[in-house]
Amino acid sequence: MQLTVLWVLRTVVVGAALWLWWGGHATPGDITYVLTSYFVLHGHLADIGYHVHHLQRSVNEMEELVEIHGQPLGIEDRADAGPIAITAGEVRFDAVTFHYGQHATPLYDDLSVTIRGGERVGLVGHSGSGKTSFIKLIQRLYDVSGGRVTIDGQDVSHATQQSLRAQIAIVQQEPILFHRSLADNIAYARPGASQAEIERAARLANAHDFIARLPRGYATLVGERGVKLSGGERQRVALARAFLADAPILILDEATSSLDSESEALIQQAMDRLMQGRTAIVIAHRLSTVRTLDRILVFDQGHIVEDGDRATLLANVDGQYRRLFDRQSGAVRDEPEFIDA
Repeated sequence: MQLTVLWVLRTVVVGAALWLWWGGHATPGDITYVLTSYFVLHGHLADIGYHVHHLQRSVNEMEELVEIHGQPLGIEDRADAGPIAITAGEVRFDAVTFHYGQHATPLYDDLSVTIRGGERVGLVGHSGSGKTSFIKLIQRLYDVSGGRVTIDGQDVSHATQQSLRAQIAIVQQEPILFHRSLADNIAYARPGASQAEIERAARLANAHDFIARLPRGYATLVGERGVKLSGGERQRVALARAFLADAPILILDEATSSLDSESEALIQQAMDRLMQGRTAIVIAHRLSTVRTLDRILVFDQGHIVEDGDRATLLANVDGQYRRLFDRQSGAVRDEPEFIDA
């Protein structure tokens, strides 16, 4: 609309000037002066319109931010909540019952399990079996409906969320990177970290070499969500962030899925290094990811149906882990055929 008005105004001014000149009512100098003045004014009007448009957009975005800020928190700290101190990193689910929203059927019903401090545990099972919900409850992204979740004997619902999550490092399947430099993205785990500490974390995550090959090195901007990096490079940056955080509890959520074999090998090597000396919980659909772990929990419809090391679970030929292993290795055993009567 604004553009149309400006074009109509331009046409009118130019037409009027030509008509006056043609009728002998204005000299060429008058016409030149009028047109020059108009085009200068037109440029300023266009700039004003541009800024007004952006101002309107900014006001709309600000209104949305105010609306979001005014929404109540899903989980709030209790009035008596205090900082949690995690040393050994023992995680315990004590008779936990958990519903999503208003669902009548609980996902977990009287679930009890203990992960010892420093233990490396894999969570496997079909999609929707309860693996991801398990780690969400550890972080207290939801509150349990019954029972309790404790870390080193401390109920997570009595801890401040900031202190709890500051001591849990997470590497997700799709790591969240910001349109900042590689150094800034790694240092997000510990603001104020020195350049030497950032580079040490990158070396441990097998990320330093590819960063050093970039023209601007650690000052390279990664783009929104890290679009300028490959999937394997984004994962290594996320692992470097976890190394820098040096948290006593580590959660790896499908960290090697959808990667080529070379990237997977580098990331698996970095993950093995990262898991040393801390409690590590690994969610995996690809069983190759959990083959070196101390213990594997097999989930099915919110229940832990198998619990043991890899050799023990493989020895159970009728177990769910063995069926998953056979399916992924291509050695699926014959299933009984069902024939309609």
